Parts: sequence; structure tokens; C-alpha cells
Amino acid sequence: MRLSRPARILLSLVILCAPAAAVAQNTAGVGTIAGMVRDADGTPVGGVRVCLVGSERCAASGTTGSFEIAELRPSSYQLLIEPAGQPPIASDPVEVRAGYTAQVEVTLPKLEAVQQTITVTAPALRLPEEVKSSAQVILPGEVFSSAGALQDVSRYVQALPGVAIGSDDFRNDLIVRGGSPLENLFIVDNVEIPNINTFANAASAGGSYSILDAALLQDVTFLTGGYPAPYINRTSSVMQITQREGSRTRLQGRATVGFAGAGFVGEGPIRGGKGSWVVSMRRSFLDLFTDDVGIGGVPVSYTFNAKGVYDLSPADRVWIVNLTGRDSIRLGATQDVADPTSELNNFDIRYEGWRSATGLNWQRLFGARGVGLLGVSYSDASTTSAVKDLLAFGIPPPDVPIDDVIVATPASFGEQSREQETTLKYDLTSYAPVLHKIQAGGSVKQFRLTYDIAQPYGYDSPYSPVPNQNPITLKTAFTAWQSSAYLQATEDLTRRLNVTWGARVDHYQYISQTRVSPRLAGSVQITDRVAWKASAGVYYQQPFFVFLAAFPENGATRPFRADHVVTGLAFSGSGGLRLTAEVFVKHYRDYPVSTQYPSVSLANVGDTFNVREILFPTTSAGRGRVRGVEFYAERRTGDRWFGQANLSISQTQHAGLDGVLRPGSFDYPLIANVVGGHRFNRKWEASTRISYLSGRPYTPFDLAASTAQNRGIYNLAQVNAARAPDYFRWDVRVDRTFTVRGQAVIVFAGAQNLTNRRNWSGYSWDRRANGPRFDEQLGLFPVLGIDWRF
Repeated sequence: MRLSRPARILLSLVILCAPAAAVAQNTAGVGTIAGMVRDADGTPVGGVRVCLVGSERCAASGTTGSFEIAELRPSSYQLLIEPAGQPPIASDPVEVRAGYTAQVEVTLPKLEAVQQTITVTAPALRLPEEVKSSAQVILPGEVFSSAGALQDVSRYVQALPGVAIGSDDFRNDLIVRGGSPLENLFIVDNVEIPNINTFANAASAGGSYSILDAALLQDVTFLTGGYPAPYINRTSSVMQITQREGSRTRLQGRATVGFAGAGFVGEGPIRGGKGSWVVSMRRSFLDLFTDDVGIGGVPVSYTFNAKGVYDLSPADRVWIVNLTGRDSIRLGATQDVADPTSELNNFDIRYEGWRSATGLNWQRLFGARGVGLLGVSYSDASTTSAVKDLLAFGIPPPDVPIDDVIVATPASFGEQSREQETTLKYDLTSYAPVLHKIQAGGSVKQFRLTYDIAQPYGYDSPYSPVPNQNPITLKTAFTAWQSSAYLQATEDLTRRLNVTWGARVDHYQYISQTRVSPRLAGSVQITDRVAWKASAGVYYQQPFFVFLAAFPENGATRPFRADHVVTGLAFSGSGGLRLTAEVFVKHYRDYPVSTQYPSVSLANVGDTFNVREILFPTTSAGRGRVRGVEFYAERRTGDRWFGQANLSISQTQHAGLDGVLRPGSFDYPLIANVVGGHRFNRKWEASTRISYLSGRPYTPFDLAASTAQNRGIYNLAQVNAARAPDYFRWDVRVDRTFTVRGQAVIVFAGAQNLTNRRNWSGYSWDRRANGPRFDEQLGLFPVLGIDWRF
């Protein structure tokens, strides 16, 4: 475009290329474009109109040069920049993501400039007003291509600040700032998912790998403390996942082979581009080649993801999502075992699981006044499992075939459980002259629960010198309700001080409890690059229903509470650099603790595939505290390379019924991670990940008592007093892109635990040798895969 003035005007629109200090809560499904207009000398310029091409949506820069166009649906938008007295010039597309603010910089050049092109790079994702601290954004390419992640979002998150890897590299549990893996909330496209993982049970939030296909990810928001009021209560973290839309222009597909199995992704338009659909189907394939991978069987899993989006009108959009996973496995003894001393080989374990969640959402834009989001969802999870302890009645003679031993041994534990959940929720975001941004909403949940659990011989708890504790015959079906509401406001008290305040109320019908949770957060922009941020809040969580139903006295358990306080500094530099330092404190109270074993808190038992060890009578008398400091450095340079490093120093303590604070089972005093990747050219890409964790606590055995009963019995005078060896793992991955008939085919190879270090896994009692045993994790593990896009 040639301008009418004698000199041409250079208008450069530069959109910073690295995400800023994190992410938004997506309770409305919309995003924002905001920015600053400056002249060539960096002075803010007011009165410049910024409009969306093909729309009537416009904003004018104020006296400080700032502008904002809010309530935009996820899409690509061109900006029309209109300097006073000059013809407008359109920018390249700016990508808007749900729940994020795309931060742009507009520079008006000196009049004598002669260049007229407009430069647009990837937008920076600005921290939204209501999220002040402890937040991270994860982009899909990082999950799909990062070493060590195995294309699993939870495994990638394990390398973020304050998150610890669990005791088993083949599980993806999230241990966030010393909290139990049971304390995390998962939301996918405005649908709350009880568990997004395969090989899970009714008392778990982790699993082997995610049901979610990384090929469908749009972005992930991960909040680790002080999060705002709209989220239903969890006491440690919130993971909010947005899946991408399918193509609105043409049919296309993608085939993948990786750790989770072989899969296919298909997508295409609906009614000429008014909507789109995308589906993913995956199946594990190891069972096609062998019937035993060294654990007595082979895991078999099927997963299905789908999303459909349709625009009813310019103001109305609907979308539907589904996540489904089905899995089965057999674990335990076989006739020929590599390690007969392993405790696993003393059992016969059979498991089948099914999890599915479907949600329908209707989004209504109210112009500049706000946006409303109505959602209804249904989830269904069932678990069938049986456990036989082949040594429960003594060590069988060595000449008896193992199949005969399995047939002759009665089941020590059996479960057929089903949990169904229906949710109706509404979220409203609006703007008012005084309070600026107001968010309000509520939800009603109905739970239909069926438990058929049998533990006829009890359980040999290592905390008890008396064997066969707590025999269970639980056969019940019931309906429970939970309702909630919240109100939150965000406003600028001064030009540099922004405050968010709010509260939520939750009613737990099954245990007849109501709780109010206040929240307060603030940020001070010290300079253009440095900000001080702080947040505080009260968070409650009801124990899982299976815990409440297991014993009559457990029905009197109250929601446990965690008080969060977080404060720190954030620095945003040039070239996509971001540095943060945060101090955090969590205080727990009313945590469920054992009434039989005074030192045992459910906070220390955590997430486990073995339900038997976490069913015991409880009361709400536990307390705990977590305190620490986190340092984080991140740099992203477009799609060429990314890197992040973090260091966490913390202390986690919990007390049982005896009131004695001891190191928590998830107390890792020092955690350090380095993750990075680089795209050398269009053909080659490499990534690496290094993780270090100081040793986790464990309780040594009382050798005399254990030897006398030939089972592990803890020394209760040293609960969590010993420390395991430190954990170290180095992962690498290399990707090579080929072009086949004009389509990209990516072949990748790598290794988990490149140094072949045998990290500590657990402490068990070898009942065949009648002595203690330190268990190790897997050593070097190769990773291979292919991704074909067509």
C-alpha cells in the first residue's frame, strides 16, 4: 500500500514471541488481543484505532498507548491499524487462544521511513488479570516432541516447578508442592474429568499414560497454587486442557505409533466451514507380539477422543467432546519368571477398566458486555479387579505348577465398582464500570455410585503388628449431590496495582457439610518488565467416595482444607525470556487419618494401584504443612527452540492422629529439572530432559517383628525417618522429518534413563527369603515412534 503523504510510513507490528508469565483460567472459552501503541522513540501514542478486519470490533489506544479487544473466540484475526490522519494498514494474522491474552506491540515509525511492510511474529501469551501466580502454559509441540514426556501431558508436567516424579517411572502421577496425587483437578474443554489416565481405579488420579492424544492438544494451563475462585476445589493443582478444533477447510488425517500404541487422527469441516470435527483412536500393540513383557502379562488399552464445534450464529457456538479409555492387564506370577524374589511374582492380579466422559457446551457472546458458557457433562468409570496372594497360606511347594497354585488360591481382594457423574454448570464473565471484570457461576453435580468390594481376609498392614486387619464386605449403591457457586471481581486500584478478590461456596450433601472458600490476589507492576505478585486462598476437598463408604465411621469425615499463600517476583525479558521466583506455604487441616494406626495420614498414602492398602477407618484429625521456594527460567524462540530450568527447595510434613509432624511421603527437599529442544532445520529436531530429586522418605522395617511373621512390619518409632537414594534421570530424543508424496512423515527415536541408573522404587519384604528388599526402577528404556500427516 502506498500512502498519500510524500514519505511512506513504516508501521511494524511486533508481537513478542515467547509466552509471558503464564496463563488464564478458561471459564468462558474466549480470548483477548491487547497491546501497546508507541512511536519510533518508544513514547506511548493515544488515539490510534485498532480494529479486526471484517468486523466492527475496534478499540482506541488510550493516553498510555494501551488497547484491548476482549471476548474473542479462538481463531486467527487480522488487525487494521489506523493512525490519526493516515490510511489504515492490515497486519498479518494474530492467533487468539481460549483463555489467553495475545499481547502485541505496535510501533509507529518516523515519517521519513520508507519501508511499508508489516512484520508479525507469534504472539506472547500474557498473564490474565485474575491469575496472579503459580501458573504455566504448555504448548502442544512441547508435549508431543519433548524427551521423557512420551507424548503424555502429565509426564511433561512432571518437569515443571514444584512437581515431582512419583516412585514409579511407568506411572504419571502428579505430586504438586508436596501434595498427594489425589489432590489434582483435570478439566478438558470445560468438562471436569475425574481421571484422564489409563489403568486407573476408583481411588486414583494417576495412571500409566494419558487417554488424551497429544496430537489433539491446543494448549494446557497448569496452576499449582493460589488459583482463583471459579475452579471447583482441589487442594494442590488444576490442569486445564483445551483441545484444538478440526480443520474447517478440508479432510485430513494423521497416523502415529508411539509409547501409547498405534493411532489415527481424522478431521474435517462441517457445513462448509461453519464447524469442524476431529477424532482420535489409539490401541496398544504389544499384545500382538508377546503375552508377557516381564510382569506376568501385557497391558492392553484402547482410547478414543473426539471434538466437534459448530457456530450457530455470530454470537452462539456449541461444542461437544468425548474422552474414552478401556484397558486391561494381568500381573503376577508365571511359570518362568526373571526375578522370583520380586513381590509382584507372589500375586495373581487381574484388572479391567473403563472410563468415559462426554460434555456439551453452549457459548453465548453478549458483545462488549461479556460472555456466558453453559455446560452439561456426564462421566462413567468402572473397575473390575481381583487379587490373589499366592503366599497368604504359606509358600507353595516348588514342584507344584504355578497355574495350579493360582487356581487353588482364593481371592484376597475383589472389586466391581462404577462411578457415574452428571454436571450442570454455568459461567458468566461481564464487565462493569466500577469492578471492571466480574465472573460468577455455579454448578450442580449428581453422583451415582456402586461399590462391590470384598477383602475377606483383611490386609496385612505394615503399620500393624497384628495381621489380617480390616476385612471388608462392601456392597452398596447410592446417589450423592454436590452444589457450588462463586463470585469473583478483578479491578485496577491504581495504574500499577491490580487486585482480584472472590469466594466460592460448596455444599457436600453426602457428608452434610458446607464450606466457604475466600480468595485474594494482587499484582504490582514495579517496572515494565518486573512485577510483584501474591495470592492467598482457602481450598477444600471431599475425600473420594470409596473412602467414605468403606467403613461406617468414615461417613463422618469432613472435607479437608489447605490454606495457600504464594508470593514472588516475575521478570519478562526480550527474546522470550521469563524468570520467576516464588515462595509458597500450604497448611493442611482436617485431613483423613487412620483411627487404628496413629502415625498414618491419607496424605502420605497417596495414589496407588493397590486399593487394599488405603482402605481403613478414618477421622478428620490430620494436619500438615508444606513450605518452599521455586526458581524458574524459560525461553522460547518461536518454533526454533525452547528451554526451561527450575529448582524447588521445600519441606513437607504431615501428622496422623498422634499429632506428630513427620516428613511426608512426598517430601522431596530438592527438585531440579532442565528441559530443552531445538529445531536445527526442517528435517532435524532434538530434545533432552534431565531430572534430579533428593531421596524421598521411607519407614524402615522392625526386623525382629517382620522376621517373626515373615512379612514387612514397620518400625513405628522411625516413621518416614529414613531416606532413599537420590533420583536422577536423563532422557533424549531425536526427530527426523521426511517428505513422502508431499506429506510430512516424522520418525523419532530416543531413550529414557540414558545413563541406565537403577533408581530406587520402593522398600518391600521378600517373603520367600524372609528379609528386606530394596526395589529398583527400570534402567535404560528405548523409545521409537512415527508420525505421518496426510
